[in-house]
Amino acid sequence: MLEAVNLTKQYGTHTALHPLNLSIGPGEVFCLLGANGAGKTTTINLFLNFIQPSGGTATIAGLDVTTQPVESKKHVAYIPEQVMLYRNLSGLENLEYFSALAGHDQYAHADLLALLDEVGLGREAALKRVSTYSKGMRQKVGIAIALAKKASALLLDEPTSGLDPKASNEFSALLQKLRDQGVAILMATHDLFRAKESGTRVGIMKHGHLVATLDTADLGHADLERLYLEHMHD
Repeated sequence: MLEAVNLTKQYGTHTALHPLNLSIGPGEVFCLLGANGAGKTTTINLFLNFIQPSGGTATIAGLDVTTQPVESKKHVAYIPEQVMLYRNLSGLENLEYFSALAGHDQYAHADLLALLDEVGLGREAALKRVSTYSKGMRQKVGIAIALAKKASALLLDEPTSGLDPKASNEFSALLQKLRDQGVAILMATHDLFRAKESGTRVGIMKHGHLVATLDTADLGHADLERLYLEHMHD
């Protein structure tokens, strides 16, 4: 569903991403771990076609994101660290607008409210302006948009940064729900605990290299932390 083949990115003489080969199938959650500047966000941005690759390809559902940008985006939803919503609209109105923008204008209000219920945003909150929302509430609207879009792939960049433990746990539960529905998920994060809890695999990035790929089922929390810190040493 998500695939990188020798994907690279250079800025002048600086290589932000060395040749990356990665495949994420339906129902997989791949968590990219690494320090700032390791290449995590660069990888996400290349899949989104926000930046052009210097070499190699990124595909979503078999579609090259560079040569087929419009078609490939129909299959993917994106949740950044700060979900950008219209502050003066309610959660329901934002969901209605972004669903229609993605070509899904068939939903009645009852359908959209059911989606917001599904992600844990109550009816009362759904009708309030987003300007009153916490970060966790905005993230829930972002997940509801992904559900309404029927996205088969989800890209996330530090989605749990700044969330309290309860909100982080709720977000992990939503990812599990999407995973169970067969969505392929690529998440860049600093949160080793959430990577272990939410991910099926983790990749450790350093200086633009994917230096290790690990199955979370084979690791305990302490194991992951130890391996991560070992790789972070120069």
